[in-house]
Amino acid sequence: MILTDKKYKRFSLLAVSGVLTGLVLAFPILGILEWISLVPCAVFFLCYGTDKTVKLRHIYLYGFFMLFLFYVVNYHWFMKLYPLAFIEGITKFGAAALLLFVWFGLSALQAAIGGLSMLLMAVVLRARPMERFAFLRPIAAASVWVIFEWSFTLVWWCVPWGRLPIGQSKMLVGLQTASLFGSYFITFIIVAVNFYIAYALVAFIADRQKGKNAVKRSSIVIAAMLAFNYGMGAVLWFANKTDTENANKIRIASVQGNIPSGDVWTIETDVKTERAFKKYTLLASEQGADIVVWPETAFPYTLRDENSLYDYISGTAKMANVTILAGVFTEDDDYKYNSTVCFGPDGKMTEFIYNKRHIVPFGEYVPMSWLVDSVMPDLGNLLTTGSDLSVGRGMIVFDLEQGKVGNLICFDSIYEDVMLQGTRDGAEVFVLPTNDSWFTDSAAIYMHGAQAQIRAIECGRYISRTANTGLTAVITNRGEIVSELPLLEEGMLCEDVYLRSDRTLYSYIGNLFVYICIAFAAGAEAWHIAYTVKKRKSEKT
Repeated sequence: MILTDKKYKRFSLLAVSGVLTGLVLAFPILGILEWISLVPCAVFFLCYGTDKTVKLRHIYLYGFFMLFLFYVVNYHWFMKLYPLAFIEGITKFGAAALLLFVWFGLSALQAAIGGLSMLLMAVVLRARPMERFAFLRPIAAASVWVIFEWSFTLVWWCVPWGRLPIGQSKMLVGLQTASLFGSYFITFIIVAVNFYIAYALVAFIADRQKGKNAVKRSSIVIAAMLAFNYGMGAVLWFANKTDTENANKIRIASVQGNIPSGDVWTIETDVKTERAFKKYTLLASEQGADIVVWPETAFPYTLRDENSLYDYISGTAKMANVTILAGVFTEDDDYKYNSTVCFGPDGKMTEFIYNKRHIVPFGEYVPMSWLVDSVMPDLGNLLTTGSDLSVGRGMIVFDLEQGKVGNLICFDSIYEDVMLQGTRDGAEVFVLPTNDSWFTDSAAIYMHGAQAQIRAIECGRYISRTANTGLTAVITNRGEIVSELPLLEEGMLCEDVYLRSDRTLYSYIGNLFVYICIAFAAGAEAWHIAYTVKKRKSEKT
């Protein structure tokens, strides 16, 4: 095929898709481009990937190349962590070298694993049913991409940061179908549309006469997919609007202390931090707040019965006569956790404690520390918690007097499982304390916030997001950010947040759509294997 007959053409196609799609995720204002950004990648797979004379290891290497560029763009914000002031004794050169290693190293790791999915895509596209019904190849490709994104939620060495729906976070109507089938359905539509455009393009270039039919059929399918996604999205947009006149509500205040990452771990900032949180908690009380949320690790100490941190939170809650949800460390006999604890207006700590479910590799624990210590010990110094934290278990929902409040902490919001479980357990609203000060004012702040918007749509719940330096915001059940504080400024956001007990379809079926995609891809390959076996038997006889 003339479009992929030279190496430079193949690399160019994949480079355009990798870089452009990465840019859309980093800057969702470009979201419209996501409907064509994967077309060059699709051309590559429909031409070169389906060629059975091409070795699969070559497909893997090409896939690695594209995804490496995709993740390099996605993770460009790592350099915003420079100069790593929280690492004692590190030089500017050392900080730059370490961050470059993390930036390109993580991108390479993600691409190395993701390349297996690109290899799988070629295998499925070459299967007998895809040869016989070539028009279904875009469906197969979209199914494999869904599997690719979902698989990154299963193991620690994969981070589901670069999900395609993030690129649509500025066009919320098109994201509403996530409340039916989850955000993976949005991924499926995006990839399928790109591949059908490529399918029509390839067919038209190969044979203009026959290609006209492919263009017509592809146009019908693309129109149908977009009409369903945006048409149903519009219906859901209006149907899911909260009746603010009659809905139950609570008033939640979020305190943005604006303590830089390099300072939050020093004793010298304690007085400043205590003054800020007390000041804004009392102000929230004056504004009628029922609950005041402090960000993740608002204080970098372990909460113990009757220690100074306990006395401070208790005294502030009692003085303000509010319920405080505070981000602190907690521990039991064996483990240390990143937690949200609850103090009542009487100043007593309640039984409600949420321990973070998805802790950050190299941020909250060092995986394979024996290897890291011997190969690159500075990487282990990124750990700012003093010791490894443990994965949380137990309650997600706080059954408070004001309502049933679900919990997420920071990294939890880029995975769908915690909020899904909390919704099923009866949460009517969610709080999301996070730090994010590491990101300063980079694109990562907004990418992380977009993940919370998607979670809100999936489960149909309001989220009160409380960040140390921003983005502190109130997100509706439709994913709208209705109120927010400026980045990198000290302040407090006090807003009415509406309780919802109705359930989205997704909250019932979970990731059923993912399993359908797995079944489709596996079924195509099973058909191929059965056909091959039958063919070989007939040849022998």
